Amino acid sequence: MKLGPQPQSLVMIVGMAALALIAFAANSVLCRMALLDGSIAPASFTAVRVISGAVTLVILMALRGNRPMLLWPNWAAGASLLVYMVFFSFAYIALGAGIGALVLFGFVQLTMISVAIALRNPFPPMAWLGFVMSIIGVVFLVRPGNEAPDLFSSFQMALAGMAWGVYSLIGKNSKNPLHDTANNFILCVPPVVLLVIAFWPEQTFDPTGLVLAVTSGALASGCGYTIWYWCLPLLKTLHAAALQLSVPVIAAVGGVVLLDEEITLRLGISSVLVLGGIAIVMTSRSQNSEPSISKNWPRLTLKWRSGLVQFALQSRTAIKQYVKRGSRNED
Repeated sequence: MKLGPQPQSLVMIVGMAALALIAFAANSVLCRMALLDGSIAPASFTAVRVISGAVTLVILMALRGNRPMLLWPNWAAGASLLVYMVFFSFAYIALGAGIGALVLFGFVQLTMISVAIALRNPFPPMAWLGFVMSIIGVVFLVRPGNEAPDLFSSFQMALAGMAWGVYSLIGKNSKNPLHDTANNFILCVPPVVLLVIAFWPEQTFDPTGLVLAVTSGALASGCGYTIWYWCLPLLKTLHAAALQLSVPVIAAVGGVVLLDEEITLRLGISSVLVLGGIAIVMTSRSQNSEPSISKNWPRLTLKWRSGLVQFALQSRTAIKQYVKRGSRNED
């Protein structure tokens, strides 16, 4: 199968997207499983995950007769992937698999929606209904209760979610998902090695933790992100955001099965709300086509630049006036 943004059947797109979402949920379960018993430190988990993912992607490219080209690296994609990877691992020191995934993809959604609204993408009323329904499901699951999530860890996961939202938006412009994902992973290797060195006294490398980190990096991350990059150009921005709302539910189920987390009525109700909302969003029909990120991003960037230039000019004028008044007072 050739990976690329070519016209595909609905079944193919849904199937590949579902595979990528399962891989995302697996990352949460694998990371929490590795950190729960202290078999590996978060910095070590991040480094092994990134390096194993990079090696896997380079091998896949070699099998296709290609090789990564870092002559024109996408620094924004690499940086967003790095921020996501680091804060994701450290957040799971205290967060459960399901709660962590909810915080993560809740902020992924907010990030992607904010950009979509800024680009004035069409969003029909039924889609809004489904979106609100999904958000209510997420809020219902994480509302204060017997065990509220750790605040600092939640903040770290929120930063990871915003970074992943940016990474997903950048991926909509990808013409070669496997090549771009490999380059992004390779860009992350030096920083994560430095991270391990910085936290070296705290590092542990238990065989079980290493196996979990390699599985997360090679399969759930390397292959999973490549599939997601393939799906993104075929999905609308808001549909991609809504789809990712299913990851917390999948991760919560994985936590119940593999980590002995409790099955609650809260989880069941939130699952119905989230998945039901996603179904409404995906089946809604918009008469207008979605403006592409690649066409509208320069327009949005131009607005930001114009605002910055205007702010700089006004600041310079204010400084000049202040200096003139100071000179007059001295005279």
